Amino acid sequence: MTNQDYLLLLLGMALVTYLPRWLPLAFLSRRTLPPVVAEWLDLIPAAILSALLAPILLTSGADRHLTFLRPELWVALPTFLFALKTRSLGGTVVVGMALFWLAGKLL
Repeated sequence: MTNQDYLLLLLGMALVTYLPRWLPLAFLSRRTLPPVVAEWLDLIPAAILSALLAPILLTSGADRHLTFLRPELWVALPTFLFALKTRSLGGTVVVGMALFWLAGKLL
């Protein structure tokens, strides 16, 4: 590939990354969303996080067998409770890392 091809590729990637983020912002920034829509949008980060975490915490193996004996799940539960009680991101990370280290030593 030539330098021009790399430049076109870079510009194309920037365009497909920037446009989906800019378009909703441009169209919705001057409008007031109905409360139902705003509440629904507030749930999206939690839904994405749970969709990313559930397969890691609840399944194992290439063919994804459901198992509740994974150490990751047993570390995630007290870490989640700590996060709910303290609302501290830094503390939650430290507690989660410490519990994961401890689980690795004990199991």
